[in-house]
Amino acid sequence: MTDLFATTTHIIPARKIAGRVSGVFQAPKDSFVTAAAEMLDLTFEGIRGDYHAGLTRRSGGREPWYPRGTEMRNERHISILAADELETIAKTMGLAEIKPEWIGTNMVVDGIASLSMLPPRTLLFFEGGVTLKVDGQNAPCKVAGRSIAESAQTRDHTATALDFVKASRRLRGVVAWVEVPGIINAGEKVDARLPEQWIYPG
Repeated sequence: MTDLFATTTHIIPARKIAGRVSGVFQAPKDSFVTAAAEMLDLTFEGIRGDYHAGLTRRSGGREPWYPRGTEMRNERHISILAADELETIAKTMGLAEIKPEWIGTNMVVDGIASLSMLPPRTLLFFEGGVTLKVDGQNAPCKVAGRSIAESAQTRDHTATALDFVKASRRLRGVVAWVEVPGIINAGEKVDARLPEQWIYPG
């Protein structure tokens, strides 16, 4: 059976894509909304002093298989977005713009097409020596939608929050954790190294 799977499964080879960091942002400890920063100082716990820093975190709605609040490994150190995908979300929602800060973005990367579709285990090698490992897509939530509603001053905050969840599906970017710590500066080159990909046939 294993040999049959090996001969019938289509495997996409590993590859590398070059991009560039166009902006970095950090959140204070008491809010997930970020602000533009000069650089990101990363440790094995994430961005030093950031809202999402920590070796562990508490489970929430994204992990329905655990009781809410279960302590678990933190694989969501950093939220990474693409400017073109953010523009698409804003256009779909009928908004003039959505600023990265409004939805807790830590980094905007340009030059990588369909950034939100980067597969889990993709490694991001930064010019300054930092390595991040992509955990997966950042599922949209109403909390970020409400932040957009407040910042854009829309008339119906509830409707805006729900619109964001729909409009940003598979466009919300990815979350990653720190594999090799260090400093990331805006303007740095980054190489995304995608692993081999396949659809499990069993």
